[in-house]
Amino acid sequence: MGGSIPMKSPLTLYGGIAVLAVALDQWIKWLVETRLPMHEMVDLLPFLALYRTYNTGVAFSMFDWVGDGALVGVSLAVIAFVLWLAWRSEPGQWLARLGFALIVGGAVGNIIDRMVYGHVIDYILFHTPVWSFAVFNLADAFISVGAAAVVLQEFLVWRNEDAEKAGGGD
Repeated sequence: MGGSIPMKSPLTLYGGIAVLAVALDQWIKWLVETRLPMHEMVDLLPFLALYRTYNTGVAFSMFDWVGDGALVGVSLAVIAFVLWLAWRSEPGQWLARLGFALIVGGAVGNIIDRMVYGHVIDYILFHTPVWSFAVFNLADAFISVGAAAVVLQEFLVWRNEDAEKAGGGD
């Protein structure tokens, strides 16, 4: 019993992170919807601007012809898969679990948009005078950072296992 964490504690922690991600995403989107003009660039830095637009598809507006119901269904299936992966992760894989929480929070934030508005609210634009990246939102950033955390955790596990094999750690 000593230093072990009760099973409910990690669920509460990572569930809380996911809920916080959804709340922050939705609050910022509400601010964007109520205060940022549509399709007008508001420069923050020479390479970063706020630019409110709507995404009716998935990343880069792909599959916008599919419809909201199908996109919500696919998103729910992805969330279920991510939760299954999180459930199977080892207790010490805190980076992966944090990543899973961010992915779920971001996905839920975008599902809420799709179900309430029929589109996802995007507002972050990286650009140069001759190039611009797709407009995205905080939920998308949570999903990307979460996926990077999961990949980093897997890399660290692989590296540690490889080092143990090389060192003869039987």
